[in-house]
Amino acid sequence: MSTINLAIAGATGWTGSAIVDGALEDPGITLTSAIARRAAGQDLGVALGRDALGVPVFGTVEEALEGVDVLVDFTSHTYAKQAALAALERGVSPVIGSSGLGAADFAEIDSAARSAGVGAVASGNFSITAAMLLAGAELAARHIPHWEIIDYAKAAKPDAPSGTARELAERLADVRAPRVDLPVDQVAGHPEARGAEIAGTRVHSIRVPSFVVSTEVVFGADEERLSIRHDAGGTATPYVTGVLLAVARARNHVGLIRGLDRLLLA
Repeated sequence: MSTINLAIAGATGWTGSAIVDGALEDPGITLTSAIARRAAGQDLGVALGRDALGVPVFGTVEEALEGVDVLVDFTSHTYAKQAALAALERGVSPVIGSSGLGAADFAEIDSAARSAGVGAVASGNFSITAAMLLAGAELAARHIPHWEIIDYAKAAKPDAPSGTARELAERLADVRAPRVDLPVDQVAGHPEARGAEIAGTRVHSIRVPSFVVSTEVVFGADEERLSIRHDAGGTATPYVTGVLLAVARARNHVGLIRGLDRLLLA
């Protein structure tokens, strides 16, 4: 069986470097190239402070796609859509882990993937346990009328809400809208304290030190509550298994699959 030729955008970053290690250990993957603007022109191993790997680092995704089957992107919201669309133009399947993209962005990526006749995968969180949060919340929303989301992250996180929280809110919108007993425009004092509305759900983003990314959805019914929460640890290890699974399955369908839990069921 031939291996999957892989390029990683953001390969020298916190998550990207962990995925590099996972890809190198996976017999079904050949790490072909990397994208990291500050390390462009170097060998990836050298850029990571290790022995040379024979993997070139490029400054742009367009330069890195020769002979590539799948592109993994862990860069930023300002670059991720551009990278995904560039990959799809070349018939390369993107696996998107960057935060900050919304439903309209993913609709554009899905359309481009279908036009190209290839698959794409995106997830706000590639942790297997985060996928269980999405699946459980979707089930709960079918039966419990009220919910809100709390999004916790480090103080310097550049986007709000997190990709996990945004994906969760948009997923719940596919089930139904939450019940609202008092519309926000009727709230006295400071209505903005009720959080932002993301796809119909109130989302509260907390940014203080000590968090990596934690996402909690609180459901409420008469005389009872259900909280489902995912907490990420201090390393990128939890994301590697999900990303490599997405790499292995990205070319098995046409169009975009959004959400690791849906990929698990595909």
